[in-house]
Amino acid sequence: MDQRKLAIVTGAAGGIGQALLAEFARRGHRLFAVDLPGSDLAAIVARFGEGHLWHECNLGNEGEIVAMYERIDREVGRVDILANNAAVGPTMATTVNTDLAQFRLTMQVNFYGAFVMAREAAKRMQKGGAIVNTASQAGVLGNPTRNAYAASKAAVISMTKSLAAEWASKGIRVTAVAPGYVRTPMVAELESSGKVDMSITRRRIPVGRIGRPDEIASAIGFLSSPEARYVTGSCLAVDGAWAAFNQPGHAHPEVIGIPAAELEAPAATESGRVVVVTGGGRGIGAAIVRQFASQGDKVVVLDREGAEEAAAELGPDSLGIALDITDDEAVSAAFEQIKQRYGHVDVLVNDAAIADVFKPAVEQTFEDLARVMEVNVTGAFNCVKQTLALMPDGAGVIVNLGSINTFLPFAPRHAYGASKAAIDILTRCLAAELGPQGKRVVTVAPGYIRTPGVEDLERNNRIDTGAICRRIPMGDMGKPQDIANAVYFVASPAASYISGSILYVDGGWTSFGNAGDASTGDFEP
Repeated sequence: MDQRKLAIVTGAAGGIGQALLAEFARRGHRLFAVDLPGSDLAAIVARFGEGHLWHECNLGNEGEIVAMYERIDREVGRVDILANNAAVGPTMATTVNTDLAQFRLTMQVNFYGAFVMAREAAKRMQKGGAIVNTASQAGVLGNPTRNAYAASKAAVISMTKSLAAEWASKGIRVTAVAPGYVRTPMVAELESSGKVDMSITRRRIPVGRIGRPDEIASAIGFLSSPEARYVTGSCLAVDGAWAAFNQPGHAHPEVIGIPAAELEAPAATESGRVVVVTGGGRGIGAAIVRQFASQGDKVVVLDREGAEEAAAELGPDSLGIALDITDDEAVSAAFEQIKQRYGHVDVLVNDAAIADVFKPAVEQTFEDLARVMEVNVTGAFNCVKQTLALMPDGAGVIVNLGSINTFLPFAPRHAYGASKAAIDILTRCLAAELGPQGKRVVTVAPGYIRTPGVEDLERNNRIDTGAICRRIPMGDMGKPQDIANAVYFVASPAASYISGSILYVDGGWTSFGNAGDASTGDFEP
């Protein structure tokens, strides 16, 4: 009997759908391809070898979906991953010219069908199951003449969060990706036939090109994997920083022809990257340091405590520098040392941060605010400036660590929440500015993570761990390695179209909007 995980892919005959089949096949999963009749699924699936399955189904028909899952029960007996990818595209009709029957059909396929697909998959999933919905930037940002499509995709994003909160206790994760423009076969044909001018679109995207289907598939592959075990309810933008650009004019100079990176993935760098991690001496930062080093990267650890010891454990290719990130001269000296040792920097991870003191706002002062902002924002910005002087032309990644407080601030931690909101918008500004230079900037936002700092708060009765875990849909805090996995992914070539985005790694914290507890607080992984 085939013991491989079963990955269902809807819309499997399309550009992103076929890339998803390739992604899941690469990960060693068994494929179950789904699309409309006449989609030539048999030939598509045959390319991936023996044992894979296909099924023709109209996702606008609930009965057909249920019958398909009954077939899975008979022939497979398991469901592990669902990539809810199928959709009816935008009609581009004005509001007064939009046919209500077409509007209803769009909702029926894109939202109702996706919901029933998820419902039936969840009934059959064990702990560790993953559902990833393909949403769209059209569901996040307004677009004229895309009413039905955009509304249906916004509905999918909301559904992602509500299902994530409901099913976290079952060990089933639900996430979404929001692609920007993607070079599917349909888009390529429209451009080659002269029906659309994609050069206009490319000038609106900070990275200067539209995405490839494999770039969407790789994000979905990560979100469906055990490496994303603490990510649920999150919607990850994969849009080349489209949503990060917010001003008149063009985001990128005019591009002549079709960029090479739009047609195929550039060759991966074989030698280890030079990665600088601030706050890398302990906790989340130490896990990030170990993750990069384990993959052959040369890591520079910057921290007030533990930097030199952490680097020594990694071996001679690594460097540890003890410094206070608010000391401008010390930071400049550290990057000069990095320049002398390595000559360049490929990746910067801004992890160094402190929390504000627990006291009411009426007692907080300039000094209290500055203490946090100098470390969490100004220090991080200074490291970005120093790094950019050492980054190669046309390459480089900056990953900033945000927080659930980016989106949901806590009282009385006013400065900390403000600092993490500042980091998120700093990421977006940098992504919009640096995209034309071939550089990406991403925020990873942790929820409650079991770090030494959290343990200190628990010992000193400053936090109620039980109450916190009950507020988390997954019922437990995350581990430093969960954040390290996310940071490593967004800094990797597999995330090459992700920039300006924020990825919440929070066990569903930011997806829960009800009153009361989100879980029993006793989740067993």
